[in-house]
Amino acid sequence: MTLLESKNLPIDTPAPDFSLEGTDGNIYSLKDFSDKKILVVIFMCNHCPYVQAIWSRLVDLQERFKDRGVQFVGINPNFHPDYPEETMEKMKEYYNRYDMNFPYLLDESQEVARKYNAQCTPDIYVFDDNRELAYHGRIDDSWRNEGQVAKEELADAIEALLADEKPSEVQNPSRGCSIKWRE
Repeated sequence: MTLLESKNLPIDTPAPDFSLEGTDGNIYSLKDFSDKKILVVIFMCNHCPYVQAIWSRLVDLQERFKDRGVQFVGINPNFHPDYPEETMEKMKEYYNRYDMNFPYLLDESQEVARKYNAQCTPDIYVFDDNRELAYHGRIDDSWRNEGQVAKEELADAIEALLADEKPSEVQNPSRGCSIKWRE
């Protein structure tokens, strides 16, 4: 397992579009979330301990913000023959295990992860109502132990956007397992 940090991307970068199948069999793209004020895109996967440590927190945040125009979307870029835990069937198992309340999509070609310049799992992007990047950082200051979280950085960024303010310019990178690129 290689620990990497998310890459620094310019704020206001437009959200790249996608067309990906979810665990529910539906195909999703950016337009499917056009009625939402904020879109949170998380590159994640099943086997990464960094993702597993925050998975329930992501579900909790979606629940907290769902009635306020915020939509989370998980994208798995790790469809790779060396990682049998990353198939669509396994994604469905994890979707049910964590009682997910947001779409979980498979980036089988890894093209979407490349368009987003994703680096690790988790890699978290928050787009405003113009679908421009407003936050690209970690979920909070204690990925390993939810009981030690002192600063909910992702939630703070979402709250700022909901108040028509800009999130903090200080955006600590997300850290996690490397994306398992096939080439």
